[in-house]
Formats: sequence, C-alpha cells, structure tokens
Amino acid sequence: MRRRLGHKRRYCKATQYPKPRSSVRKTGTVLYCKPMNTETFSVRLDRSAKVRLQKLAKSTGRSRAFLAAEAIVAYLDTNEWQVAGISKALSSLDRGKGIAHARVSDWVASWETRKERPAPKRV
Repeated sequence: MRRRLGHKRRYCKATQYPKPRSSVRKTGTVLYCKPMNTETFSVRLDRSAKVRLQKLAKSTGRSRAFLAAEAIVAYLDTNEWQVAGISKALSSLDRGKGIAHARVSDWVASWETRKERPAPKRV
C-alpha cells in the first residue's frame, strides 16, 4: 500500500512488522517514508522492447520505471567513462604525446611472428 503524504513529494510504504508467522499473533504496521528526488520524462520504445521490459519487470517483481532508470544509469556510467577517456586521449595527442601510426603498424605486424616487437613507447 502506498500513500502520498502532505504537499511534499513523499511516498510511503506500509510494511507488516514483524512478518506474520504461525507462532506470532501480534503484528504491527511500520510506515517507511523516503523522499522522492526523481524527475519524470517519457521514452519511446518499440513494441518488442516494451514487451521485454514488462516481462522482466514481472519476473523480477520490479516496476518498469525502476528497471528503465537502472538501465539508463548503467548506460550513462559506461558512456561517460568512455567519452572522458577519449577526450583525455585526444587532449594528450594535441599536446604531442602520442605514438606514430607507422610504429604501431610495425608492432602489430610483428605479432605472432618469431621476432615480435615490444610495444612502442610514447615519443
């Protein structure tokens, strides 16, 4: 059961405590409140992706919104890391810290030969 409390965006979930057992007759209800620091926006999905999301939500007991938010955060983590690495490498090249293409090509061509060369070092 969820309730919206007051004018603040707080959603609360009522939980039975202790969980009912055959040996425990008295149970109480504890109300856990957590502030919602989220934003809402719409995403267009093709029908097959939506069906897959619905099936995953049902099998995991999570909401579609929760799974979509987790997927977006994972995507952002990966791609922000990758873009930062590329930017760092490009700025390094702009400062003249790089390896000439010919040296890298010679090194790669030596792979799996009897005279494999060590990796070239920056100039």
